[in-house]
Amino acid sequence: MNAALLPRGWRRSIVTLWFIVWVAALPLANKANDTLDSTARLANSDSARIVRMLREQFNSPFAELALLRMADMPSPLTRDGRALLDQVSQSLEATRGVAGVLSYLESEDTTFVGRDGSALLVVGLDTRQGSADSLIPRLREATAALQLHLRERYPTIVFRWTGEAAVNADIRRESSEETRAAEFRVFPLTLLLLFIAFRSVLCATLPLLCAALTMPIVLALGVMVSRVCPLSVILVSVVSMVGLGLSIDYALLIISRYREALTAGMPRMEALSHAAVRGGHTVLVSGSAVAIGFAAMLLVPVNEVQSIGIGGLLVTMVSVLVATTVLPLVLSSLGHWIDTGPGRREQGTLRWRRWSLWVGRHPLLVLIVAGLPLLMLASQALRLRTDLPRGAWLPSNVESVRVLNDLESIGHSNFAQTVRLIVELPPGLTLKQDVGWRAVSRLVAQYEKEPRVEHVWAVTTLNGDEFGANGPEILSTLPEPVRRSLVSIDARAALVELLPREGMAPAEVTEFVRQIRATDPQTMTAVSGARFIVGGVPAFTADYEDAVAGNLPRVVLSVVAATLLVLALAFRSALIPLKAVLLNLLSVSGAIGAAVLVFQDGYGSSLLGLAHPLKGGFPILPVLVFGAVFGLSMDYEVFLVARIVDGHRAGLTDGAALAEGLASTGRVITLAAAVMVAVFGGFVLGDFVLVKILGFALGIAVLIDASVVRLALGPALICLAGRFNWWPGR
Repeated sequence: MNAALLPRGWRRSIVTLWFIVWVAALPLANKANDTLDSTARLANSDSARIVRMLREQFNSPFAELALLRMADMPSPLTRDGRALLDQVSQSLEATRGVAGVLSYLESEDTTFVGRDGSALLVVGLDTRQGSADSLIPRLREATAALQLHLRERYPTIVFRWTGEAAVNADIRRESSEETRAAEFRVFPLTLLLLFIAFRSVLCATLPLLCAALTMPIVLALGVMVSRVCPLSVILVSVVSMVGLGLSIDYALLIISRYREALTAGMPRMEALSHAAVRGGHTVLVSGSAVAIGFAAMLLVPVNEVQSIGIGGLLVTMVSVLVATTVLPLVLSSLGHWIDTGPGRREQGTLRWRRWSLWVGRHPLLVLIVAGLPLLMLASQALRLRTDLPRGAWLPSNVESVRVLNDLESIGHSNFAQTVRLIVELPPGLTLKQDVGWRAVSRLVAQYEKEPRVEHVWAVTTLNGDEFGANGPEILSTLPEPVRRSLVSIDARAALVELLPREGMAPAEVTEFVRQIRATDPQTMTAVSGARFIVGGVPAFTADYEDAVAGNLPRVVLSVVAATLLVLALAFRSALIPLKAVLLNLLSVSGAIGAAVLVFQDGYGSSLLGLAHPLKGGFPILPVLVFGAVFGLSMDYEVFLVARIVDGHRAGLTDGAALAEGLASTGRVITLAAAVMVAVFGGFVLGDFVLVKILGFALGIAVLIDASVVRLALGPALICLAGRFNWWPGR
């Protein structure tokens, strides 16, 4: 039903209902950054299983932890340093949310002392008091108060937190600030572009109002969904980026159709009905293509990927609803005010018609000249690396990341890459028996000789003189916190922590984890039935990479198949959908190829705020770029083909239908693409590298699709296919 033709009372009621929903959504939307999860999660992975085992089977105080660096203090190797470290440890242990503290004091292990005499403390987090990252502000408050208390004796002492939980807490805060800054960058430029296009303040404002209506509602829906299943905070950036682009795109299409019909002499209500029906159909088809790309991300069992998929689905759905219901109703209420402004500029259709005729005469030449450079760019996508980037790529302006850099300077960057290995003995065998003890000792001894391991922590490496024993009998003499952190309650499992050699890149440590998992536990322990479970940050990275890479083919196949089906039903053609999908794959490959050249190889990366090439990508990058880019870059193909189909069904020849399609969509697609590129460009200027790469890839894909594909490749293929474009329809 055409909402614009409803009785006035119904129209007012629908607009009022949307306004009420928007007002109700604002409080939830404002809580999105604080509510959504900042921790990457992977269901049923070994890395997650180790955390559960340490919490449940070990009752370990260090199942989840943070790192505290104390600097500008007496060295822990001195009496004053030990006394200070003891005071800080006791203060932290008394802090709510702290389950335990490990430092140089427990075993006089110099691994906890930096080259500059600074001290490192491993602080176990009591996640019964809240999520790991939500405890970090409380810990920072505790150390800030402690710093004030110690200032008289140690005026320059510094406490700084890092580790996975601290980084996640900082990223949550920075994500909110960056998203807000990107929106402030984008809105003025977008408003200027829209005003230049429409020469009307009102027409320029309406698409932005649609975006302002859409995004809070989507964020509120995301918060509500997160109460059922955890969603990542990256959803906020994606909703802002994609929501702005789609809302403005769809509003542009409806408004342009309406003004075009008015220019053709239609009465206002008839013009509005024409825009709502024809434009609404195009928006629905385009939205379906975008939704398919995001829906496919739900096939990947990683909460970040699924969060982006859910956010993309929600923002696409709400953008389509706003463009097809609210916008026509608002247009119907504005009357002649829609034309208020310095004057309307007639669309320059002549150049588009001339171009379509030239393409019709030289389709093969157009394919070669336009297609070869794009194929060369797309071929660079084959070189995409999906491991973590090299060097510093996290935002350098946050405390936790600065501490990671400090750890590197004092020779302790490997602390953030510790590998956790739990060895499980077969039923009937425990560490209290000589055979079980020797099995773990044999394993530890082999890793102590491993050149990629700098240090090994395990119950069998504890100093026997300190605890009065050297074998299985040590278990009965260990302090309870030490025992719980290293041995399970039933003594059938032991934790072995491997500190990688200083200087190893994260990708090298991840590969080391894969090799550990590939070894035979029974050979390593000389016990039949022994098992390994490997966790820690490097193991999570390996699990993450495997989950994404293993599901990427399913994502690609499902997106391509579903898009073909939707376009075939919409255009009643077999060749048009096939051409659109193949060209879209080319656009996606070109966007990824451009990202490889800029971010991986470093061509022009300094212009985007990167100090050096990344020499790598992210495990999430291929599925994220494909899912998001495939649907978004289909927009302009759908816009163009829909107008060509309209002309074909109106009885025009193939050449005339193509000329009419290019002429009628040329200006609106160019404007929509410019707005989209401006929106995505606003996020490229931020500090979050993954969002920067995504914004860049989306912008390049839109640029390719709105120029090379829409102006050259698509029209040339349509000309070559002729009447076969519409087979088997009539």
